[in-house]
Amino acid sequence: MLTIAVSKGRIYEEALPLLAEVGIEPIDDPKTCRKLILRTTRDDVQLVIIRATDVPTFVEYGAADLGIAGKDVLLEHGAESLYEPLDLNIARCRLMTAAHKNAPPPYGRIRVATKYVKIAQKYFASQGIQAEIIKLYGSMELAPLVGLADCIVDLVDTGNTLRANDLEPREHIMDISSRLVVNKAAMKMKNQAIASLLDQLEKNIAQKN
Repeated sequence: MLTIAVSKGRIYEEALPLLAEVGIEPIDDPKTCRKLILRTTRDDVQLVIIRATDVPTFVEYGAADLGIAGKDVLLEHGAESLYEPLDLNIARCRLMTAAHKNAPPPYGRIRVATKYVKIAQKYFASQGIQAEIIKLYGSMELAPLVGLADCIVDLVDTGNTLRANDLEPREHIMDISSRLVVNKAAMKMKNQAIASLLDQLEKNIAQKN
């Protein structure tokens, strides 16, 4: 049995067609059932539905053999202990700084609100900017509006949420997409099954590009 960890939402929705192409389709719909372990059309594959930030942890500790997670989550987690063989090229967006549209460029020591503490620290250090990082778990756009932070570091897709809150994107930190990660022990113990799945996915992704 192969267990694949994936989170609800955009990543799950965009991963479904890729998985379907290799014969993996959930029998249960997480939208209409409360099950966290989903059977699939392949008897040897099951999906576990968890928080996006927990995917690398489940894979690292062997609770899942494989996982689908955004590059942002992997970098923040520190996924050196995982194999990252495939860029699935889904759930694409940008990790950027953003600030109030009338705010001047940052000067001196600044305060930055984000849930990406490690990434933000590394980025601002590389720019020679002294930054106090304030960790938030949501409603990031609120921080500059109430004076909690000078800017934020967050994912940007359409930018609609930023505009609705009188913010604008500033510096581009990196492009983000979802990756397939593999537990190292599972890669050895279940090599044939995992290698076959990776090969099929890689061929299908290459055809699209």
